[in-house]
Amino acid sequence: MTGSSPRVILAIETSCDETAAAVLEEGSRLRANVVASQADIHRQFGGVIPELASRNHLEQVNILVDSALRESGLALGDMDGIAVSCGPGLAGALLVGVNTAKGLAYGLGLPLLGVNHIEGHIYANWLTHGQIEFPLIGLVVSGGHTALTRMTGHGRYELLGQTRDDSAGEAFDKAARAMGLPYPGGPEIDRLASEGREGAYELPRAWLGDGSWEFSFSGLKTAMMRLVQREREKKTLNIPDLAASFQESVVEVLVEKTVRAAVRFETGNVLMAGGVAANRKLRERMARRAREEGLRLYCPEPVFCTDNAAMIACAAYYRFAGGERSGWDLNAIPGMKLYSAK
Repeated sequence: MTGSSPRVILAIETSCDETAAAVLEEGSRLRANVVASQADIHRQFGGVIPELASRNHLEQVNILVDSALRESGLALGDMDGIAVSCGPGLAGALLVGVNTAKGLAYGLGLPLLGVNHIEGHIYANWLTHGQIEFPLIGLVVSGGHTALTRMTGHGRYELLGQTRDDSAGEAFDKAARAMGLPYPGGPEIDRLASEGREGAYELPRAWLGDGSWEFSFSGLKTAMMRLVQREREKKTLNIPDLAASFQESVVEVLVEKTVRAAVRFETGNVLMAGGVAANRKLRERMARRAREEGLRLYCPEPVFCTDNAAMIACAAYYRFAGGERSGWDLNAIPGMKLYSAK
């Protein structure tokens, strides 16, 4: 690493439907982490409405920044750097956070850094576990992303594979909607699955051929929807059994591909990141398979799995330490890809 990282970083996250702010000191001491969820607003629509998300971010972002500062016991004048999630995500939602961060950084004369939201999820593990040895295999699995990466250093990634269609989190939400469960669907399926029988319903697994690190959940989603229609017509649908069977079909593929990649690349460390990493079945099965293969598994605390600004601050700390800074032309990048440091 070259350069130096600001000692105290204020970070903002507005990529989707959570408004969040955090204050992180020295890359590890979390002074504040506040999140305002919009789940109740979007639940009535069965999913996130981008325009509503943007408007709510506008109403909440300054309130959340003030709240984070109060919780940290620090003032704006004590900050040494400003970080913000600049993509991927919803364009309007991202712009709220980016413009707020730019205004704060410019007004305070502080360095500014735009952070990749996916990278933020990965660095949630550093908040929970401290230093992690490289190289490692990382599974990023959330509402908008499912990707398998090989990480060889801070900010250095090799994308092994990603979803060809729906993300795992999106598949969970769509499956939940077909079952008549409320938004967000992932936690509802996780809860009901504990009451059901895995394998009660036969559902497909998309392995995509030997040696493939990519994922596909659209076929599973379609099969599940047809099964729901058929079982409802027969009045034999058992929602807990279906939740358990669907969850198992997703989890099995996520876990086995991740473990196979770790074995293939002789990587002893595996980490999970993203909202779906809070799923209890995924955590349990990945932990068991990691033990069987002699791998070290890292998962964030559940509070750091879903969108938050602490993970953005942590990722920014290591980017700042590498000498990176953003210019005043920083913009929202809705389709931003995970990239490696130069």
